[in-house]
Amino acid sequence: MSGKNGSIKLVAGNSNPALAQAIAQGLHMPLTKAVVRRFADMEIFVEVQENIRGSDAFIIQSTSFPANDNLMELLIITDALRRSSARRITAVIPYFGYARQDRRSGSRTPISAKLVANLITHAGVDRVMTLDLHAGQIQGFFDIPTDNLFAAPLMVRDIRERFDLGRVMVVSPDVGGVARARGLAKRINTPLAIVDKRRERPGESEVMNVIGDVSGYSCILVDDIVDSGGTLVNAADALIAKGAKDVYAYITHGVLSGGAAARITNSRLKELVITDSILPTEAVTKAPNIRTLPIASLISDAIARTAAEESVSSLFD
Repeated sequence: MSGKNGSIKLVAGNSNPALAQAIAQGLHMPLTKAVVRRFADMEIFVEVQENIRGSDAFIIQSTSFPANDNLMELLIITDALRRSSARRITAVIPYFGYARQDRRSGSRTPISAKLVANLITHAGVDRVMTLDLHAGQIQGFFDIPTDNLFAAPLMVRDIRERFDLGRVMVVSPDVGGVARARGLAKRINTPLAIVDKRRERPGESEVMNVIGDVSGYSCILVDDIVDSGGTLVNAADALIAKGAKDVYAYITHGVLSGGAAARITNSRLKELVITDSILPTEAVTKAPNIRTLPIASLISDAIARTAAEESVSSLFD
C-alpha cells in the first residue's frame, strides 16, 4: 500500500505487538523490519532494517505500563526514522500515558501531559494519532496536527448487537464524564443517569448519590480509563442498590493496575468491556467478566486516510 506522497511504513514498538500486527493486517501490508531491544543495562536500541527514505512512517506504540520504557521506545524510534530520512513521521499512540496529569493538581506540581507532548514533538514527530484522550484539550498541548479518534462507534455497534435498547440506560460514573456518556446515550437513543461521587484520595472513590431513576434498567457505565476499578465497582453497587436490573461497563482504556482484574471479577459488574489499546495482562485475559473489543480496524482506517490525505473526522460522522 502506498500513500499519496510516498510508501507507507509501519514500525511497531514493544508496547502492544498484537495490536500492531492486527493494524498491519487491516492495511494488507507487513510491519517494517526493525529491532527494538535492550542493552544489558536496559538502555533501548533501535535499528530499522528496511529503506524508509521518503516514506510516510507510522509508529504504533501505546505509552502504557511500563510507561517510561514505552515512551522512550517511541522517542528513540522517532529519532531513528528521522535520521533515516522518512518524509513524515506519525506517532500512533492508542493509549496516551500521562494524560491524567493534564493540569496542576496542587502547588508545585507538574503538567506532565504537556511535558510528554513537548518530548514527542521535539523528537521529530510530524503528527500524532491517538484514541479517546482523557481530556480533549490535550490536543492543544501539541504544536503539530493531532487526531483524537473515538471508540464510541465500535461500542455503539457492540451495544446494539447485544442489548434490548428499550431497557438500557447509559450512566456516567462521575460528573466529569457526563459529556462522554451523553454522546453515547444520544447515539443509541437511551436515557442518561449520573453517579455523583466524592474522591477522598487518588485511586479511591466513595459513591454519594445516583442522579436519575435506574430502576429496572440494564445500566451501561461509560468512561475513558479504568485503572484500579474502584470507581466502577462502587458505581455498580450504588446502581444495583437503586434497583438497576444489572450493570455493564464500556471503557476505552483498560489500565487495570494492581489487583484491578480480581476486583472487577468479584464485583457486581456483569461485564466490563475494554478495547485492546493496552495489551491485556494474563489476569485481565483470564477474568470471566472482562471482554476485549478490537480497535485495529478503526486505527487502520485512520492511517489509510491520513496517508491518502483524506478526512479522518468523517469516520465518526
